[in-house]
Amino acid sequence: MLSSRLFWKIFSVTTAITLISAGVVIWILAFRQSEIIHSMIDERLQNSATLLTDQMESAFREPPSSEIQQQLKSLQQETGTRITLIDANGYVLGDSAEDYEAMDLHNNREEVREAMNRGIGFSERYSDTLNKSLRYVSQRVGPAGKPLGVVRVSLPVDRVDGQVTSFQKVIWLTATICSLISLFFTYIMVGRILKPLQEITEAAEAITSGKLRQEVDITSRDELGLLGATFNAMSRNSAARFEELQLKSRELAENSERLAAVLGSMVEGVFAIDSERKIIFANRAAQKLLPLPTTDVTGRIYLELIRIPQIQELVNTVLTGYCQTSLEFKLNQSQATVAAFGTPLPGETAPGVLIVLHDISELRQLENMRTEFFSNVSHELKTPLAAIQAYAETLLNGALNDPEHNTVFLNNILQHTERLHDLILDMMQISRIESSTDVFEIHEVHLEQSINTCLTALAPQAEAKNVELKFDCNTANPLVLADAEGLRTIFENLIDNAIKYSPQNGTVTVRSYQNNSPDGNEVTVEVTDTGPGIPMEYQARVFERFYRVDKARSRELGGTGLGLSIVKHLSQVFGASLELESKINKGSTFRVTFPVVIDDQQY
Repeated sequence: MLSSRLFWKIFSVTTAITLISAGVVIWILAFRQSEIIHSMIDERLQNSATLLTDQMESAFREPPSSEIQQQLKSLQQETGTRITLIDANGYVLGDSAEDYEAMDLHNNREEVREAMNRGIGFSERYSDTLNKSLRYVSQRVGPAGKPLGVVRVSLPVDRVDGQVTSFQKVIWLTATICSLISLFFTYIMVGRILKPLQEITEAAEAITSGKLRQEVDITSRDELGLLGATFNAMSRNSAARFEELQLKSRELAENSERLAAVLGSMVEGVFAIDSERKIIFANRAAQKLLPLPTTDVTGRIYLELIRIPQIQELVNTVLTGYCQTSLEFKLNQSQATVAAFGTPLPGETAPGVLIVLHDISELRQLENMRTEFFSNVSHELKTPLAAIQAYAETLLNGALNDPEHNTVFLNNILQHTERLHDLILDMMQISRIESSTDVFEIHEVHLEQSINTCLTALAPQAEAKNVELKFDCNTANPLVLADAEGLRTIFENLIDNAIKYSPQNGTVTVRSYQNNSPDGNEVTVEVTDTGPGIPMEYQARVFERFYRVDKARSRELGGTGLGLSIVKHLSQVFGASLELESKINKGSTFRVTFPVVIDDQQY
């Protein structure tokens, strides 16, 4: 009990109230008793002065004498007070304590003036004659019109104060004893009241530490007993509910783990935000896509981590409108295109937002490629058809009978027809390759023979442009697994492009060499030109269909724009890798690497 802070609080307050109340009572009693004693002293002095007025009236009519002095001294011994006779002019006629002849005029004394005016006067002051404080009462002798003088009776103040102090000591002693008795009973009563509360506190602390079903033994029939019974019932109910909550918590945890595993394995990013804009869940896909920190972000304000205006707009729309909504945006950092779907979490007023993120970059890229493909096909088909139509209309309008121009127009029609035919063949070939409907006869093919065949076929085109063809062969005619026609198509397209983009008096070099790789022997064929080169930002797209770095120059040189795309797809079919190395004004090198099957020298 002594260690209880509540006990000492209540006991301290009670003690303070008791002591303050006792002090106030003592002060009131002492003050009142002092007034009573002073009033009694004044009344006693006044009675003495009244009696002496009748006895001493004759002394004011006669001159001072020793008999009067002796009489005053006798009266002082009887009454215990000092008696002084003062005439109307302030002269002392007699004094029971001092020699009246040596005393000063007393007409300026307060009690004397007041008695002369009002009949009686009171005063308390220091006496220069006796060198002590006295209490004076003066009574006028004679009528107010012709007073004979005053009789003054006085008593030392220290005697009065002694009586007051003596009585105050009794009061203080009585109050102290009563206060101690009150504090003792207060100590006992506070202890009895707080003991059940301490039991309840200890039981509550035990419940807090995990020891359920705590009960207290309080048998009193007052409010504390009712509190104890209520606590016991609450403890039993709380223990039963806690066990039930534990069971439900385990079930909820298992369901949450399963849900987290499902959401975590999803390709789509999923994260949820509550009504206070705090993140309550985010799976790995969402953390990677947005991106979010790899640490736990639960409980953090999403605006601190996700500074994407579209996401903010989506969250505000769902929370304010309580409706599903979606939007599409591109991330600045990764340049990924994301489709976001927001839906309110279940509840009367939307308690939060569930957002699902789909990375549709590849889909949008495919759509763009399809759109661009159809646009390019339409343009590539339209150009030769428009030329053929123009030449045919010119011939029909009279140029057919013009021997100087009709042959030229017919040759141009034939040239555009051949270009249109080549374009259609290339489109059909790349379509078959991509759809895997083109059946290739994969067998061992001599690499050097295919290269020589292509060089021989394209030699006239190089000579016409005065471009030198070189073949730097550093292999022993290796064998590769490929379709012979498809292999020639690869080299024809690469060498044809090199000739077209090399300037007059330029050089096209075909080089083959064998190298060792971790997966086995490989052979690499490089086709290098001395053309203008390809800027770095365009090198990743040169293998796309109909893509041209310089469209005007490419159409001027001829070709369908599908050659390098066909090379890429055929290389993938034959298990070869394709690389590009190019520098501005220094030419380009296309590098194709095939796995080697067998070398002729091994026969």
